[in-house]
Amino acid sequence: MDVNKIVAESSYAMLEGKIDNRILHTLRSMGIEKPTRIQAETLPHFLLQKDIIGAAKTGSGKTLAFLIPVVDSLIKFKFTRKHGTGCIILSPTRELALQTFEVLKKLLSDIDLSYSLIVGGEKKVKDIMSLKKGANIVVSTPGRLLDHLQNTQEFNCTNLKCLVLDEADKLLEAGFEKHVTGIIELLPKNRQTVLFSATIDGKVENLAKLALRSNPVLVSVSNNTQSTVAGLQQGYYVCPVEMRIPWLYKMLKKSKKLKVMVFFSSCKSVDFHNEFFRLHCKANVLSIHGKQSQARRKETYLSFVKAQSGALFCTDVAARGLDIPSVDWIVQYDPPTDPKEYIHRVGRTARGLSNTGNAVILLRPEEEPFVDFLRKQNVYLDKYSFGDPPGEVQEMLQQLIENNGVMKVLSRKAYLSFLRCYKTHPLKKIFDINTLDLKMAAKAFGFLEQPHVDFLNKRKKKT
Repeated sequence: MDVNKIVAESSYAMLEGKIDNRILHTLRSMGIEKPTRIQAETLPHFLLQKDIIGAAKTGSGKTLAFLIPVVDSLIKFKFTRKHGTGCIILSPTRELALQTFEVLKKLLSDIDLSYSLIVGGEKKVKDIMSLKKGANIVVSTPGRLLDHLQNTQEFNCTNLKCLVLDEADKLLEAGFEKHVTGIIELLPKNRQTVLFSATIDGKVENLAKLALRSNPVLVSVSNNTQSTVAGLQQGYYVCPVEMRIPWLYKMLKKSKKLKVMVFFSSCKSVDFHNEFFRLHCKANVLSIHGKQSQARRKETYLSFVKAQSGALFCTDVAARGLDIPSVDWIVQYDPPTDPKEYIHRVGRTARGLSNTGNAVILLRPEEEPFVDFLRKQNVYLDKYSFGDPPGEVQEMLQQLIENNGVMKVLSRKAYLSFLRCYKTHPLKKIFDINTLDLKMAAKAFGFLEQPHVDFLNKRKKKT
């Protein structure tokens, strides 16, 4: 059986009579005619109520792979508000939960099923009111869901039909293992459970054993020869540390009409670069990171989704699961912690069927071995040339830091957090702080004189 041929020739129209026609009509109105491979391969097992482990790269269409059969299943079970919650979808981040919720809303535009988004940062009273009315589908993050399962009497999930664990590897990486275990113990055992993950490691396998019934179906659509999607053009640019801001200025200027995501290693670095480029370079920039309020993160995310062009400065809080339409470029300004994080970052572009995108990572000359390291993980980078960055931008930055007290404070915090990220980087042989010229690194943040750093080269006190 040629699975690739079957997927290539399949369409959602072929499912008429098997899936509720209202779902198919909504998919057509969303411009979705063909299933992605993960959707085509998981759907038959999902409709047979089997437990599933779905392994697929980011950007492969996992959200609709579970939302379509979940909605169809609850329609067939004739769920109404009085039945309570029939499906719980667990997401590792509020942004991913919000994104799933937005897709769910579109899918239910002509269908009378109730739904609720339950995440941290929102008022619990609002959650309780929604649960009390009867939310058939609940999209939630682990902490808030466990809280309601333990403390909200109005949360009726005795009729639960399905539990979806989305981005299971990220759920565990984010330290939610105890929360997820607690949730599983409190839910009805007689249910279907579906686990989706970009990677399947020992921790994910243990979670699968705990959450799923025996003999789950494993659906893997990973390509062993390449770890990133085919439509992605990716490369690296060797850039001395002190030339990074002029390079980014040139990059943003050349891609003014495009959509760009720029990844930084810390929240403070996002704040500093956002302030500099937005206020002082008049660039079309938004920012998102984990220390912002939930309301601000939500507003920024939705604004960038709707935007036709512009840049989003972000930390790895935006690296997982977020489906932002038409991202043209991914810029890794600071290095990722490991190849997996690299893959998740670049996965924000070239998403879905027949989509293309571009990615570039900035590396210092000493860090070029990272290219060989990625090659061993089946990630292949070209060497890019962008021409000389404009020197006047660096001069403007240095004058700004010298004369503007607010920017000087922001810059110092960003510089120190940049050094801390290097000091604690897991790949120390490549991203080695001992090979970093601290004076040149300070110049990258606009300092003519290197700020005092008290956490490097500390001598042990004599006892």
